[in-house]
This record gives sequence, C-alpha cells and structure tokens, in this order.
Amino acid sequence: MTDTPVVLLSNSLCAPFSSWDHVVPKLTSKGLSVLRYDQPGHGGSTVPADLSSTTFESLANDIRELLYHLSIERLHAWIGVSMGAATGIVFAAKYPGVVGKLVVCDTISCSPVNAGVADAFGPRVAAAREAGKMDVIIDGTLERWFGHAWMEANPDETHRMRQLMLGTSIDGFETSCAAIRSETFDIRPLAEGAGKGVDDALFLVGEKDANLPETMRQLREDVERGLRAKKSQASVGFHVIKNAGHVCYIDGYDQFIAIVPKFLE
Repeated sequence: MTDTPVVLLSNSLCAPFSSWDHVVPKLTSKGLSVLRYDQPGHGGSTVPADLSSTTFESLANDIRELLYHLSIERLHAWIGVSMGAATGIVFAAKYPGVVGKLVVCDTISCSPVNAGVADAFGPRVAAAREAGKMDVIIDGTLERWFGHAWMEANPDETHRMRQLMLGTSIDGFETSCAAIRSETFDIRPLAEGAGKGVDDALFLVGEKDANLPETMRQLREDVERGLRAKKSQASVGFHVIKNAGHVCYIDGYDQFIAIVPKFLE
C-alpha cells in the first residue's frame, strides 16, 4: 500500500472513521500514512447476516483480513478508542508482531455480564428498535460523551459529530453491541499477551469518563508486564486527559495531539 509507516485508527461505537478528520492531518504531517475503517453497520460498512455473531475476536480478524487485502504486513501503530481499543488489545494478543505501538484510549475491560454489572446496551438496542431510528440513541450518547456544558460551548463540533454518528444503522448498533455484551468479551486475560505482542504502548483516558481513569490502570499494568517480559525496563505511559470524556480525541483534542504524535515518533 505504502512505504511510509501506517497508523490504524480504530473507532468507538457509533463513531464512523470521519470522526478522526481533525486528527489525521496531524499524523500525516509527521510522515505517517493513516488507515481508517468503519465498524460493522457504521458509515459504509455492512453487517453480518447474524447480528449476534459479532465478537471482538471477529472484529480483530476483520482487520487482519483488511491488512492482507491492502498488503500491509505491519502497522507502525494502532490507535483505538473504546471498542476500537479493546479490539486493538485482542488483535495484538492474537497476532503478535504486527502492531508496533499500541495506543489504548477509554475502554472498558469486559462485558457487563463478566463485570457483574447491569447491561446498559441491551435496553439501548431495544429503544432504537422501538423508535425505528437512531436519533434518541445518538443524542443520549453525545450527552454521555461530552456533557451539556461542552456541547453548548462547541456547537459546530457537536453538530458535526451528531450528523456523522447518525450514519450508524440500527443493525450496526445492535451487532456492535453484541460484541460488547458477549460473554466472550474480557480483555483482562489478554492484556499481558498484548504487551508481549507489541513494541510499545500508551494509555489515555478522559478525566470525566466514568470510572475508567481508575479501572484502566490495572489494564495498563498488565500490558506493561507483557512488555517487560521482552524489555525489562519497559514502561507504559498513562495520561488522564483533563476535562475530556469518552472520545478524548474530540473534547480533549489539544491534549491528545500534544501526547500521541510524539509517542508515535
């Protein structure tokens, strides 16, 4: 595909690859090529015939096939947010040596059933089905991600995100939620293997992203343990993006850009 180092950007639920539009020029200006894709039923991607069949392993396998198709043998970096970060950990553990630098942003570590907490995703899928459209889901997601204050202070970016997120189909939402809700979703046992499978790693999390600033620290330690099996002095950075929520490359853009491109050098 290209002789320049390739950085893959892996998206959150309800966020098509165009959500990265402001980030891409900051990476290409550093001499990096950027590969973006859409989750199933997001943007231009289709969904499987069986909406319940999507898992994080199948998502990782999809990316392996994409890289084969594009003749990309190695990624300079994988930058993943939310389910894109979880997919990155699954991929790095399953396909060691393909990803150089792994950037993990704002992800839970397992499905609600494995965490022993209430399933928030099933009722959202049911609500979207009942409404017959994604509007109410997208509006609720925007509020959870950014909060009213940020949305009121940034109306243009809020409008941009809402419009592109509305490209998520109900089928796409359901099949992606199936992966998140699955009993197979638990990246905690895979984190150390992911560390062994990459050359370096970095964790970022929005300060306002629920309890993730605390829960992701254990995940970071496990990835670091894997890295140290190869390089005894290896360390994995952990940055809390001030005043940001679940998609820190949007509402924490300036801090994100100050940290990530430097890590990719």
